[in-house]
Amino acid sequence: MRLLLIRHGQTPNNATRSLDTAFPGAGLSRLGEQQAEAVPVALKDQHIIAVYASPLIRTQLTARPLASSLGLDISIVPGLEEVGAGALEMLNDAESVAAYAECVIGWMEGDLDRRMPGGATGREFLDRYDRAVEQIAGNHGPGDRVAVFSHGAAIRTYTAVSTGMNPTAVRKVTIQNTGMSVLARDERSRWTLEGWHSEPLGGPGLSSVLQNDGTGVAP
Repeated sequence: MRLLLIRHGQTPNNATRSLDTAFPGAGLSRLGEQQAEAVPVALKDQHIIAVYASPLIRTQLTARPLASSLGLDISIVPGLEEVGAGALEMLNDAESVAAYAECVIGWMEGDLDRRMPGGATGREFLDRYDRAVEQIAGNHGPGDRVAVFSHGAAIRTYTAVSTGMNPTAVRKVTIQNTGMSVLARDERSRWTLEGWHSEPLGGPGLSSVLQNDGTGVAP
């Protein structure tokens, strides 16, 4: 099967670099709405048979145009939420944003026992995200292609760890709002990275001027 992991559209808190990871989270900015509206056209040839989203409102709002265009419901799956910011929640100063980013990058490079300040370890995050992904995979067969709307740091971390991404590549991959990671599952239930789209699915014209901390890991 193919898992299209899509980051949500821009939110007002993305624009201010605020580490917004708690439920229910912010809605979309006007740019975020435009990014969401561009997704169905960008994915029109993907033959998507199901649409999933995290419990946070921004992913559901981003998924709505695609689901509507396909005549599908949006299935909400707990566990697909963003990497929790812990004690850094809603902070936007450079030091806090950098601390969040460096923790996530540490996880991607294999330091899964590292703990987010006041939050989870990498292993704890991956356990809950992997349970959500396996729940989705269990609903589908080998040839199915599904869209999963999630979050920047979560997508980067899960992609890097589940596919065994080279640590030297970890710091180079970024994901803007409505960017996408495409994972393919083999006969041994292992994930491989089939495609990475750093820019918004609607193209670079829908990029925001500010992409958080520049690493693409902020929520």
